[in-house]
Amino acid sequence: MNNSFDKPIFIVGAPRSGTTLFQYMLRSHPNISLPTGESHFFIPLLRSAESFGDLGEKKNIRKVLEAMYKQSAGFLDTDLHGISFDIDRLTEEFYLEERNSIKQIIAGLFEKNAAGENKQRWGDKTPYYVLHMKTILELFPGAQFIHIIRDGRDCALSMFNRKHDFGVYNTFFAAKYWEIYIELGRQMGADLGPNVYKEIHYEDLLKTPQQVVKGVCEFLNEPYSDSLINFKKSGEAGKTPLLQKPISGDNSEKWRTSMTLVQISIFERAVGGTLKSAGYPITGDAKPLPLPTRAFWHLHNRLTRFYYRLFKQL
Repeated sequence: MNNSFDKPIFIVGAPRSGTTLFQYMLRSHPNISLPTGESHFFIPLLRSAESFGDLGEKKNIRKVLEAMYKQSAGFLDTDLHGISFDIDRLTEEFYLEERNSIKQIIAGLFEKNAAGENKQRWGDKTPYYVLHMKTILELFPGAQFIHIIRDGRDCALSMFNRKHDFGVYNTFFAAKYWEIYIELGRQMGADLGPNVYKEIHYEDLLKTPQQVVKGVCEFLNEPYSDSLINFKKSGEAGKTPLLQKPISGDNSEKWRTSMTLVQISIFERAVGGTLKSAGYPITGDAKPLPLPTRAFWHLHNRLTRFYYRLFKQL
């Protein structure tokens, strides 16, 4: 087995933080295989591990692969570029290879995909794994994590464009949503240490991409390649139009012109401490919002999401 397969790479962060841009950059490295979507199935499979029974039995390996497909069919159908997700074939291969744990089955999928791309190392970009880095590290002790951090106000604007996907319907809730990812991610990262965890800021990636990418390659102990800067652009704009354009610093601080003064104030008063600790400027008084105001915005978001889902079903 390729020893580099024991050192998977995970790109994580708050939603709309630039993780997809960096995914496309890093997958252009000649040694690194990254699917083009998000897996999402690591944590659900681990939580359900006991329900699959003895994975030394072929039928139970198949159950895992079927659960994986039910969770992430789109990813498995279109985002693996080294293999096709054939449950019959993979069940047989994993059984013969004695992959009798959730870890070994997940690893087997990504390893085969990497081998099919002639790459020596595999990785995954699923932003919410930032909340589960310690669990993933227990699964893969050689794992390394790259946490992409972006100004939460720009994240909020981007989330509003897909508000139904994220269930985010007001500025306060967007701020708290962002804060959870940033705070928990940075706390865990401090515990994991600099050989396992690295933060990069989206704004720096846009302004000085070569400098940032060289630092990432050093962290990963991989040779720098210009292919990461001149990465292959996505064929479709999809949900990330930036993937079709050259890297530019113009995609930062959009909140200064696209947010109202009231929105900026609410965001900064909701999570001003986290903005400051992450290195972002505060424009005004970041005095915390009173409890009734916070309760109102929580209730507003909950009711709006409820009504959207209700009318969607009608």
